Amino acid sequence: MTYRNWLPTSWLGDKDDDGNHFGALRKQIDTLFEDFDAGLPTRTASFAVRSNVSETDDAICITAELPGIEMDDIDVSVTGNRITVKGEKKSEKEEKGEEEGRQFHRVERSSGSFHRSMTLPFDINPDTVTADTKDGVLTVMVPKPPEAATQTKKIAITKSK
Repeated sequence: MTYRNWLPTSWLGDKDDDGNHFGALRKQIDTLFEDFDAGLPTRTASFAVRSNVSETDDAICITAELPGIEMDDIDVSVTGNRITVKGEKKSEKEEKGEEEGRQFHRVERSSGSFHRSMTLPFDINPDTVTADTKDGVLTVMVPKPPEAATQTKKIAITKSK
């Protein structure tokens, strides 16, 4: 990123900040705020999970990106017309120290829990719901009951005169 000095040129005198008190003050203030939040605990121990919900004539498909989360740490549950996906991503503590030949100065991995609930327009039969993971993506298939399944009919569009 290119550094641009926003101080008025009358404050700076010449373009060199080294001999100018205002320029030196500005540099000190900038460095104070560069890593202001480094090392502070996060406000919450949860993180966002990207998910997609799609629908066909006979099922609802829910996909969620869960990279680095073990299958045992994921829970999918159904209650009435609500489906819930929750889990926990645990941090990797073994990389925070020194390994042979390298020393870590900063480790930026997120950990925490997530919880997503969705209400569907029909009661869900928990015996028909399937869930599987592949390459860090959870896919949950919720078949629609026969009375909720719809037949899609293409409607012809005409041009008005």
